Amino acid sequence: MKLVLVGMLGVVLLGLAVIGGSPGIAQQDKDPAGGPRYSQTGHDLQRLAAERIEQLAKGLSREEQNILLAEGTERAFTGALYDNTEPGLYTCRLCGLPLFSSDTKFKSGTGWPSFFEPVDPDHISQQRDTRLGSVRTEIECQRCRSHLGHVFEDGPKPTGLRYCLNSASLRFHDAGAELPPESRPAETESAYFAGGCFWGIEDRFQQVPGVIDAVSGYQGGRLPNPGYRQVCSGTTGHAESVRVTFNREQVTYRELLEWFFKFHDATQVNRQGPDVGTQYRSAIFTASLDQQRQATAYIHELQQSDRYRDRKIATQIEQAGPFYEAEEYHQDYHVKHGGSCAIPTGR
Repeated sequence: MKLVLVGMLGVVLLGLAVIGGSPGIAQQDKDPAGGPRYSQTGHDLQRLAAERIEQLAKGLSREEQNILLAEGTERAFTGALYDNTEPGLYTCRLCGLPLFSSDTKFKSGTGWPSFFEPVDPDHISQQRDTRLGSVRTEIECQRCRSHLGHVFEDGPKPTGLRYCLNSASLRFHDAGAELPPESRPAETESAYFAGGCFWGIEDRFQQVPGVIDAVSGYQGGRLPNPGYRQVCSGTTGHAESVRVTFNREQVTYRELLEWFFKFHDATQVNRQGPDVGTQYRSAIFTASLDQQRQATAYIHELQQSDRYRDRKIATQIEQAGPFYEAEEYHQDYHVKHGGSCAIPTGR
């Protein structure tokens, strides 16, 4: 998606259905897969609609429009932020997504604001740029795709990178100042579920809209910081559990409970299919009194339903104790190995 200036009318959106885009820019699929996507820091990265970008663009100055929307560059040493040394946060001028912190800003001598690391790598999109006859790496805001500047491999340690930004592409917020809603992470909550091998439960929850992250781990046992072999011995009391971090505005805890009982057979005791042992038990580890009440009420409701009328639900409800993240090779197991567990269709 590229936007260009048109006289005094400001901006118009072009290229929404055009293949090729701007000359010299290698085109990539820029849409986050699967709808709303969240960054490591919990920010919503769903691509803004063209109508929303047009609306936001009306608040830009002509120079900001030229830089953010038409990939222009301000003259060196003229930007308002190139020599700013105040502590704070730099966000996207157009959509407000946090981009860089004053902690990673340094004097590069180039005349543009320079940083050696973004606040979250998920917030920056990189494109191959050959417009000036040389190969450069253009950087854009991941959420609104506005042009920010370029990144070069001549920065200081520890990254060795120099993110060279236009001041006009940034908005600065003093340290401690309240951020606007568009710059804040989503309001999140954590829930914990155990239902057999955590590979499958983690993979399925990651496909649920509104879930920001799902992490495999161990919970409900006696031994601190257990390892996989210890848990598999059946002597520690832990279950293979999954910590689900979710956006409460996108999905409710009740909806997660509904998904959980679609993801596994809640009538099996200390097993799921061929996986046998207490570590594979069905359990809900509640992190609050409200979660405990909802889980208890929902299981009672299910037990009275036709689906479970003649089968006893074995799912245990336990207060959430320490959650120990499993070894790295267990995390995103299906993604790493090219597979996936199909998520049930319908609700």
